[in-house]
Amino acid sequence: MRLQDFWSRMERQFGSARSETVFRDHVFGPLGGRTAAEAIEAGVPVRTVWLEICKEYDVPPKER
Repeated sequence: MRLQDFWSRMERQFGSARSETVFRDHVFGPLGGRTAAEAIEAGVPVRTVWLEICKEYDVPPKER
């Protein structure tokens, strides 16, 4: 998954303002206790980060 696709999905799911908050502020235990931003910066694949966000926020499987 490319970062551009990630952001399109984030904005579609959460809206532009909330997606920024989810990305920068929410800490995900399965991502090593990092935010999505920190995880991507550390080299975690974007797809892995997206799926973790989906699990945490109960995004329906068809929208993942």
